[in-house]
Amino acid sequence: MGRKIITPKEKKTVLDNFISLSTLQSINYILPVLVLPYLIRVIGPSKFGLIAFAQALIQYFIIFTDYGFSLTATRKISLCRNEKSAVSLVFSSAMTVKLLLAGLIFVILILLVNFVPRFKTDWLVYVLSFGAVIGNTLFPVWFFQGQEKMRFISIINITGGMIYAIAIFIFIKKPADYILVPVLNSAFFLITGILGLYTAFKKFDLEFIFQDYSNIANELKTGWSIFISVASINAYTATRIFAVGLLTNNILTGYYAIAEKIAYAFQTFPLDSFAQAIYPRLSHIFSRNKKRAYRLMNRIQDSTTLIFVLIIPLAILAAPLITRVICGVKYPEVITSLRILLIGVFFVAINAFRVQFLLVSGRPNIYSKIHVIAALLGVPLIFILIFYFSYLGSALSTVIIEAGILIATLKLVTASGPSSPIRGTASLEEK
Repeated sequence: MGRKIITPKEKKTVLDNFISLSTLQSINYILPVLVLPYLIRVIGPSKFGLIAFAQALIQYFIIFTDYGFSLTATRKISLCRNEKSAVSLVFSSAMTVKLLLAGLIFVILILLVNFVPRFKTDWLVYVLSFGAVIGNTLFPVWFFQGQEKMRFISIINITGGMIYAIAIFIFIKKPADYILVPVLNSAFFLITGILGLYTAFKKFDLEFIFQDYSNIANELKTGWSIFISVASINAYTATRIFAVGLLTNNILTGYYAIAEKIAYAFQTFPLDSFAQAIYPRLSHIFSRNKKRAYRLMNRIQDSTTLIFVLIIPLAILAAPLITRVICGVKYPEVITSLRILLIGVFFVAINAFRVQFLLVSGRPNIYSKIHVIAALLGVPLIFILIFYFSYLGSALSTVIIEAGILIATLKLVTASGPSSPIRGTASLEEK
């Protein structure tokens, strides 16, 4: 009898991390269901659209400061987590680069709000939102993922998220209070970021090692291809709300942002939790047994596809009810956008683990090429379709882009068969 694809011990580790992250995602799913309707009713779609536009800009900054460490540093930590000095070195180099990038981004923000009219008008909203960038920079999510200790992430974020939600209900009472939303959001990220950093040092006995120029340059060079791919992914995800805000108005931006937030909940819960939980484990398995890792990926992807084949049609049918529960009103703009976006969610789900396997198997260049091409074609497409179809153009572009990524990934990963799942790589036979 052949060796099991995943051992009981590995299954327990993945399950524990999955439960931790799923609990976190559950709270992250429930809290918006409670907070989103309240915010829309109190501050209105227009101010909600302004805040969503500001958050889209901030998301660009977060992506830049992350620099792909959510993938590269996670993999490095997973491979050297039993070597204290090596772990401290990886941690220190990643954090140093992230902090330097955060400083650079703050300078860019100041220039934007001072010299670009579109941002100068509501400059305070953008500046107050920047705390999310700092908090995200400090919180070493990638470190806990690499250590496969996601429980720490869950505890910190769940506690912070609940406090954030309560604060929204306490302090946001009238339309003029919209300015407090970015304040509370930034406070949440800052507090959880500091707690996450403190936990990492205390629980894992980390030592911060100051980096010289050569180490920083090497880290930037090593992570460049992943950064480009991650930035490319977000170039066509974060750009959707951003482009709607630039080409339409705050009200339509608000409607579209609501639909995208609902669709994103379907896309990430619980799929994102499992993808994060399995990534370091798959990387570890692949380093020892390539064929076994490939079989496990296929099994997970097939199960995920089956689940979403059942979920997405039901969600599309229930879109009016979902919108009514979230918004209090059946906004037609939200319903139509949501239904289109859910088709895009389906394409993402049936490709999630397959495309991730490109990174697991050490082919970040292929992963990068797929998403760079998607960005180069997708970003202009977003603006063109919004120009012709208003906010619905953004949803339509999502479906087209995700379908294209699925087709490209299928050709690169599965077309060559189980003996060589990725062209240009070594055989998956055991070494």
